[in-house]
Amino acid sequence: MNVQQPRLSLAYYNSDISQFVREQPETVLGHLAAHHPHDLEPAQRLAWQSQIELLQHELRDLDQGWIAFEFAIPRMGKRADVVIILAGIIFVLEFKVGAEIFNSSAIEQVMDYALDLKNFHVGSHARPIVPVVIATDAVTRPAQLVLFPDDIAHPILVSGRGLAITLRQMAAQYAGQPPLDPREWMSSAYKPTPTIIQAAQALYGNHRVEEITRSDAGRENLSVTNAHLVQIIEQAKRDHQKTICFVTGVPGAGKTLAGLNLVTQRTRVHEDEHAVFLSGNGPLVDVLREALARDEHARLGLRVGEARRKVKSFIQNIHHFRDYYLQQDGEPVERVVVFDEAQRAWNGHKIGRAMRDKHGIKDFGQSEPEFLISVMDRHKDWCVIVCLVGGGQEINDGEAGLTEWFRALKLRFREWRIYVSDQLNQPVYNWGRDLAKDLSGLAVQTESRLHLSVTVRSFRAETLSDFINEVVAGNGQRAKVLHDTLSADYPIFLTRNLDAARVWLRSKARGSERFGLVASSGALRLKPCGLVVRQDIDAPHWFLDARTDVRSSFYLEDPATEFDIQGLELDWVGVCWDADFRRVEGRWDCRDFQGSRWKTVRNSILQAYLANTYRVLLTRARQGMVIYVPTGTADDPTRLPEFYDGIVDYLSQCGIRFLDAKNGVLPPPLLS
Repeated sequence: MNVQQPRLSLAYYNSDISQFVREQPETVLGHLAAHHPHDLEPAQRLAWQSQIELLQHELRDLDQGWIAFEFAIPRMGKRADVVIILAGIIFVLEFKVGAEIFNSSAIEQVMDYALDLKNFHVGSHARPIVPVVIATDAVTRPAQLVLFPDDIAHPILVSGRGLAITLRQMAAQYAGQPPLDPREWMSSAYKPTPTIIQAAQALYGNHRVEEITRSDAGRENLSVTNAHLVQIIEQAKRDHQKTICFVTGVPGAGKTLAGLNLVTQRTRVHEDEHAVFLSGNGPLVDVLREALARDEHARLGLRVGEARRKVKSFIQNIHHFRDYYLQQDGEPVERVVVFDEAQRAWNGHKIGRAMRDKHGIKDFGQSEPEFLISVMDRHKDWCVIVCLVGGGQEINDGEAGLTEWFRALKLRFREWRIYVSDQLNQPVYNWGRDLAKDLSGLAVQTESRLHLSVTVRSFRAETLSDFINEVVAGNGQRAKVLHDTLSADYPIFLTRNLDAARVWLRSKARGSERFGLVASSGALRLKPCGLVVRQDIDAPHWFLDARTDVRSSFYLEDPATEFDIQGLELDWVGVCWDADFRRVEGRWDCRDFQGSRWKTVRNSILQAYLANTYRVLLTRARQGMVIYVPTGTADDPTRLPEFYDGIVDYLSQCGIRFLDAKNGVLPPPLLS
């Protein structure tokens, strides 16, 4: 027998088909059971037995090909039931033993597996991939190989009977493929870039960050930063030292992923530390909690309510944490605290107003960073705070930036050991302040390992954030150069027709890929287009629910604002652009709609917030986006065509092409 079990258990069993069909079924089952990390349930044993029996019978006359059972799909934290390589084509099989119908969830799942291999597995990039659903008690549907442009086929739906004939037909339709060595294919690099929801689920389910992140510089960057944070924590424990770290990162570099990984790792190995992930981003907290609870329910059978209670201690809203310790004087139970988007903590004025209105405290006298450090400072021994710092992400009045953290350390917590990224004095982080001066006289160590420099959000376009930065900065020529480098892999289109944008989004998404509309919270004059930004979305439903739920992003009715979507992402995004951020005489003009008219925003801080709003909206798509700009109307002084035409003209100069209702690309219209 020539069965090779690959490194990292990529497959529980793999072999040439000619050898597999001669194998004793119990021998194959033994290999599957030996690699199964959990107790083998009777249902799983019966399912494997049925798959082995069916495949050995159906494939007995094939004199070529290769087969693998339980092939790992690391980004999703799952395994494909069976992968077959035949005539240079990759077939991915999803079994539903005893099923009489082809369930939509099974079709979606096998398409996800195919997409995952195509996008993230190097050996699969240039190969046709055919997803197959086998419902053993269903009636086989007529099979024809229909390929998407990236050579992934529309799913084939069969009962399993006559499977070899179907495979041969598919191979004949796509003849002439160069040979594919199965073992080279299986050992080729896997470079996943999970969504933050997928990453949280995988980490919470005991996967290592190395298993779910790409194997190139992005993963190395994350691993180096994570290892250094672990080293800092261990040193703080040994030295009985209170320590704070500031980790920076480019947009999409995985700051939140790094924080979640650290917390799950410390919780798994050091339960007594009570590590916790805190975020002031309410929608992010709600979505991640609900995603983890649903995943726990699906994987372990926990009741959803019980699962929700369990995950609350892992991810918390920073304001709830703050308010709890406002009422409690003792030491916190948490020893390691990760603050996500620390630059968005509230300044003294904003938190003072909240304390007065919510708790009746008239003179709070502290900023949020100062109070949060003071809570952890109650420890008589060691503790560690990790602040994750994003650049150009401040979108709300009253967000303190980093200066309040440093001011608090200098005034009240001078004995704390401080580690900072070597990028903190970049303009995107320091808001024009000399942060080194703010930290003078303190025990500060500057570390390059605390900066995440490689974006891992969009696997299609690592230059996307650079392109958007140039667009928002008003550098159209530089933006066009960057657009020309990313447009082949990352489509960005313009439209003046909202229905055309919806058609395009629906046509692009396959499997469980998500799409949705986003808009600025100040885009109040999109209301005549049917887009009401003041109507709050229910974030867990919007981000997590299925296509059939009207509350989900899939319905393309309710746009998410920058506050809903910051820190989260979709595969395909429709950005709906209003006149709050418009082009006038070659420059961005910031407006705020008050009462019945637009008013000019003259405050430079508020202008920066609005620019950051569009930066956030334009960097939420992993695979591509369409930008909808209304045409306006001469009959409405709040929606005049000239408010919008300048935006379109400028985006066209940045290289973004027009999309028509039939998904064709048209030259931009001539604008006066």
